[in-house]
Amino acid sequence: MEKPKVLVLLGSDSDLGVIEDGLAFLRKTGVPHTVDISSAHRDPEKTVNYAKNARQEGIEVIIAVAGMAAHLPGVIASHTTLPVIGVPASGGILKGKDALYSIVQMPKGVPVASVGIDAGRNAAILACEILSIKYDSVAKALTELKTDLKRENEQKSLNIRNKLSS
Repeated sequence: MEKPKVLVLLGSDSDLGVIEDGLAFLRKTGVPHTVDISSAHRDPEKTVNYAKNARQEGIEVIIAVAGMAAHLPGVIASHTTLPVIGVPASGGILKGKDALYSIVQMPKGVPVASVGIDAGRNAAILACEILSIKYDSVAKALTELKTDLKRENEQKSLNIRNKLSS
């Protein structure tokens, strides 16, 4: 699995902070990925080129981070049959609600999966869940994640019970 399997496209360099935790998760799970800026408005040809050629390049899932009008995920989805995960960024006067609505309200036949506003880590986890159907190493990493989440929650539960019983 040395070639990138996940393509992460940002509408702007200001979106990098939204996906950094997700990129860290992809690195931790060993999922090869690539990241670039590709604005659906400022360079639509580049965006369409990425979408049309992703499968040939070995990409299996695309994550698109965009704020405000958030056309990036939809434009990508309209030019590929690969799964596209949209991450609404919290910029602008509506603090990401406009981006969220734009991403989830796609027309019939052009679905885009969406995670919460600024939820780059969840986008990476969802991409890994998709890949885990095919790659056992990714499935194992996700099982470890679930185990870690359960352990953290159990520790927090223990901490609060100890605090309240003192």
